[in-house]
Amino acid sequence: MKIHEYQGKSILAKYGVPVPRGEVVFTAAEAQAVAERLGGTVVVKAQIHAGGRGKGGGVKVVKSPKEAFEAASAMLGMTLVTYQTGPEGRVVGRVLIEEGVAIARELYLGLVIDRSTKQPVLMVSPDGGVEIEKVAEETPDRIFKVFIDPGIGLQPFQARRLAFALGLEGPQVSAAVRLMKGVYDAFVDTDASLVEINPLIVTGDGSLLALDAKVTFDDNALYRHPDIRELRDLSEEDPLEIDASKFALNYIKLDGTIGCMVNGAGLAMATMDIIKLAGGEPANFLDVGGGANAEQIKNAFRILMSDKAVKAVLINIFGGILRCDVLAHGVIAAVQDLGVTVPIVIRMEGTNVELGKQMLRESGLNFTTADTMGEAAEKVVALAG
Repeated sequence: MKIHEYQGKSILAKYGVPVPRGEVVFTAAEAQAVAERLGGTVVVKAQIHAGGRGKGGGVKVVKSPKEAFEAASAMLGMTLVTYQTGPEGRVVGRVLIEEGVAIARELYLGLVIDRSTKQPVLMVSPDGGVEIEKVAEETPDRIFKVFIDPGIGLQPFQARRLAFALGLEGPQVSAAVRLMKGVYDAFVDTDASLVEINPLIVTGDGSLLALDAKVTFDDNALYRHPDIRELRDLSEEDPLEIDASKFALNYIKLDGTIGCMVNGAGLAMATMDIIKLAGGEPANFLDVGGGANAEQIKNAFRILMSDKAVKAVLINIFGGILRCDVLAHGVIAAVQDLGVTVPIVIRMEGTNVELGKQMLRESGLNFTTADTMGEAAEKVVALAG
């Protein structure tokens, strides 16, 4: 689950990470009032779940409350397009009004889980304020990392090593150690999957300040954090993905024409790959999970069919916990109840596979079956036209 910048800063501030003074507002009049309270130069920042806001016109430095009003008026309600939103962009519903600060240097700090070592990895770079992906591609030697043993946590010597790599000196090193410790504690305590500060700035007086904050949480741990769950902004999410989450379905909308229903994330990825290999384009990632029941399958079908771009559906199931006869029952019921008219290709293997195939044959519905993934992909691509 993603949250907004101002929400991420609020969480980090509780762990001692220094952040600028600021308030989120929903109207231009509120923006003017906050600018008056902060005094002097302020920054008006659009709050959407995407990076690259500055290049898209979503960050403005203004020098008076009147200018803050004008900037907020222009941003609120606008469709902001960045390299992370795609061409459709995101509608801005709130803006952050923040005090202006003198910037001497822009740095980068990020904390994620490294899958290869199964440990948190804390990364820094002296090249902050730009897309870190670009830095990693063009100058990977400018990114410095330490891997953290979760049993003992971030050690001061590790934080100092990164501070020295950033070229910090004197009191800045101690401040950086405290900041990194705060970021790590916040990461662990909130079950975050990502904490990113870009830029982490050195101010004119030599202090460190988190000028931006991106925080993402592990959905599977949200049951432990009802307060964090309340930060979810549904307006930033795809309506179909929101609908799928209500039924414990993992759904991500894509741009193709072939709907996919699969049980297991690995099988889903392989299914999308083989559709592309056959010349088609998947319309979604949909994992119904290993223990799906007939009702979940029906809801999965309903969500698939809500995407008007879908011209055909490929169901690829390995029957383990989800038996093939349960799948067949759910698919038949969904097609009948929802009046599905697009072609459906089904490939399944595993528990009760023959019974499942028999149920499909005797349903009287126009299903196309396949024995292998390659055959299924070729058939569904042809049927999608």
